[in-house]
Amino acid sequence: MNRRWFQGLLAALLLSIGLGLAQPALAGPVDWHEVPATAEGRQWWDAGSLRLNRDGNLTVLSRFQPAASATGADADPAARAPASELYVMELDCGQGLFRDTSINGIPQWGSHWQATAGDGLIEETLAAVCAAWNDPLAVS
Repeated sequence: MNRRWFQGLLAALLLSIGLGLAQPALAGPVDWHEVPATAEGRQWWDAGSLRLNRDGNLTVLSRFQPAASATGADADPAARAPASELYVMELDCGQGLFRDTSINGIPQWGSHWQATAGDGLIEETLAAVCAAWNDPLAVS
C-alpha cells in the first residue's frame, strides 16, 4: 500500500509538471529599446516583457548582439552581423545586480547574482529597465 501511494504521488507530480510546461506562453507585442552600443556589441530590452516576480525583482527579455570582429568586417564589408542571443534577465535594482535565468529559451537553473562589473551594456540595461519600472511613462 505504501508503494502504491508513492507511485500515485509520483505520477500526479509528473503529470502536473508536464501540464505546467505544456502551457502556451503568453506572447504580446515586442517593444525593443536599445541601450548605447559598446565595443562588445549592442543590446536591447523589451518593455512589453517587464514584470515584477514573486521575489520583488524585475524580469525582462533582452537581446544581445556581439560586435562584428574588426578583421572580419574589414576583410568583407558585406559580412553579416553576428547572430543575437535572447536572455531573460532578473534584475535587483536596489543592489544593482543581475542574473540570466534563460538564454535562448534554455533555463539557467541555479544562476548566480552578478555585479555588472563594468559591462556597459548590462549597466545601461539595468539602469534603463529599473527607470522604466519606476516611471513607465518615460519609456515611449
